[in-house]
Amino acid sequence: MARQVDEDFRGLPLQALADAALQRAGELGAEHADLRVERVRGADVRVRDGQLAGGGDATQSGLAVRVVVDGTWGFASAADLTPEAAVRAADDAVQMARVSRPLSTERVELADEPVHVGEWVSSYAVDPFDVPQSQQVELLQAWSRELLSAGVTHVDAEWGAVKEQKFYADLAGTRTTQQRVRVQPVLTAVLVTGDGVETMRTLAPPAGRGWEYLAGTVDEGAWAWADELAQLPELVTEKLKAPSVQAGEYDLVVHPSNLWLTIHESIGHATELDRALGYEAAYAGTSFATPDGLGTLRYGSDLMHVTGDRTVEHGLSTTGWDDEGVATQSWDIVRDGTLVGYQLDRRIAALTGAGRSNGCAFADSPGHVPIQRMANVSLQPVADGPSTDEIISGVEHGIYVMGDKSWSIDMQRYNFQFTGQRFYRIEHGRLTGMLKDVAYQATTTDFWGSMARVGGPGTWELGGAFNCGKGQPGQVAAVSHGCPTALFTGVRILNTTEEGQA
Repeated sequence: MARQVDEDFRGLPLQALADAALQRAGELGAEHADLRVERVRGADVRVRDGQLAGGGDATQSGLAVRVVVDGTWGFASAADLTPEAAVRAADDAVQMARVSRPLSTERVELADEPVHVGEWVSSYAVDPFDVPQSQQVELLQAWSRELLSAGVTHVDAEWGAVKEQKFYADLAGTRTTQQRVRVQPVLTAVLVTGDGVETMRTLAPPAGRGWEYLAGTVDEGAWAWADELAQLPELVTEKLKAPSVQAGEYDLVVHPSNLWLTIHESIGHATELDRALGYEAAYAGTSFATPDGLGTLRYGSDLMHVTGDRTVEHGLSTTGWDDEGVATQSWDIVRDGTLVGYQLDRRIAALTGAGRSNGCAFADSPGHVPIQRMANVSLQPVADGPSTDEIISGVEHGIYVMGDKSWSIDMQRYNFQFTGQRFYRIEHGRLTGMLKDVAYQATTTDFWGSMARVGGPGTWELGGAFNCGKGQPGQVAAVSHGCPTALFTGVRILNTTEEGQA
């Protein structure tokens, strides 16, 4: 049976709020007006060495009215979900637009979008907010005790969940209601011995799933927790004793648990068109991938096929419609190694003559205006591509990396450096033990240009994060990035210790 939006949200006076706000905005001369009603609930639990360390459960709700009056934006929000509050918000939004008009340097136009009416719910089996907190704590404690009994010194175990509910209506007639659920479990093992201190984190990514991701079977959508927790004590012990890498050039085999973050930083942010045009620079800078290179910029090797996608099942950026009423979709960003597309909202689409937005507007709360945000930007596998083992078997002298850790990238999304959770030496096609103190460094186009093999569909996984920041005032969005295992040749490897660099 398909899920529906929770009855207590659907039972709010959504249509009455829309009628009140939109009628008032229209009477005051708005060319465009939209209303969002939102309720966002977030919860987390933290366990330290098997003992409850903290947690929380909070809900934010409200309504927002956005208008275009005489080519100028206006915006206002309210906490009260009443028709009177909706009318006041419309009044305030229109007034803001009129006050702002003398300061505006460009006329706001929005790309056309068909009218949509419907309901959408993300793909999950068990609502995490239906699970008692005591049960959540018990599971994290059990996992922690398992690691501690296997010789790990300390364990940090935590998980978070978000339920996001939205109603959208505009003057054109669109009316949509949506509900998304996402979860993020993380365990970190800390080993302290006379040889030093080492840490290692689980590879499980955050996902657009429910409680089944933690407590279900693998067939029900759970991560393979039993396997990973069983291996973690031995892996962190091996990492502590591993030799430090010798800096130099290596062939690099990158697992999806690491490569997703490289995609996020060097492709995802770089192909947000507002950044590429210079309209946005907060948090992540602008972009080297400017529109004059559309259709000609060699982003990477011929094997490189990157899509923007807000429809993939369990994606953190997946939804039915964006916060401008645009039906979400999938499109090419890089094809055969060449830049062919960007991520757009309705204003940027109209400004650049794109014709239609590809559904990338999002606001993280009712108190924030929608801004252009990242889709699930993903590297596609090769249909008959190799397995991870087959890719490794073809490498004479290289390194295999799993798991994300730290990163650094310049404000043009061009020069970068990444580390990871687990690194293995590859010699003559075989893994020959762990390495540590490893970082890889490159420019974006050199790195993706060196991609020599791309794994098949069996190696493809969704990674992602809850905390992508953008805008001023800042907003936070969750986003996934899918990718297969891939081989990059002649990559510069750094040793992160001063001794190793010498």
